[in-house]
Amino acid sequence: MKSLTRTRYTVQSRDLTLDNEEKRYTLKVRDMPAENKPRERLLAEGSSNLSTQELLAIILGTGTKKEEVMAMSSRIMKEYGEKSLMSQKNPLELAENLDIPLGKALQIVACAELGRRFFSKNDHTAPTIRTPREVFEYVADMRNLPKEHLRGIYLNTHYKVIHDEVISIGTLDANIVHPRDVFRPALEHAAAAIILVHNHPSNTPTESEADVLVTEQIIKAGALLGIDLIDHIIITKESFKSVPATYR
Repeated sequence: MKSLTRTRYTVQSRDLTLDNEEKRYTLKVRDMPAENKPRERLLAEGSSNLSTQELLAIILGTGTKKEEVMAMSSRIMKEYGEKSLMSQKNPLELAENLDIPLGKALQIVACAELGRRFFSKNDHTAPTIRTPREVFEYVADMRNLPKEHLRGIYLNTHYKVIHDEVISIGTLDANIVHPRDVFRPALEHAAAAIILVHNHPSNTPTESEADVLVTEQIIKAGALLGIDLIDHIIITKESFKSVPATYR
């Protein structure tokens, strides 16, 4: 497979909202008018009219002593992102990463699995990714995450996405990101190639030494397995850049 073009692209700048204008106050469910509560809205208006945050609040049911359910669902969506959250399969990791009770992590993972089973896309409707810009657009939900996420996008021989999932959360470290965590999904889904993506919350796309080390480590492991790492892309809110690697 030919490598994707590794040229830095920058998306045209957009007007940015000031931080103080981005703040949102989250009402507690008990303080909401009855007609605005998630469950009541679902009954009256149907599920398609609810936000993802409201649907997640219904799944969670209740909050905890330190966090009300609407605040919890809002924080989870902000910290994890919709696609990243729905790709999770390990409730223990999810509970630890999001600082939520294990029971609630189990609810999220079970719901996500049902969604994958009932509504998974077939090969004809799966997105095709051939350029870094298409990667940037595909992972749009990662651009504003407050923590660094490493995500794997797994492709077949026609560059169609057959699977994607969050591999790790936190600053990239070659001692923490193990090749088996990257290639396990590739083997499970019979992927021909992988694209790695991670976000820089600092909004600077410059690669670190650790970014390069992780990339080269995965390239070497892929060569042994016959699965290509065709790109590793850093994304920020408005730009993206491929991580350079000696072994490409």
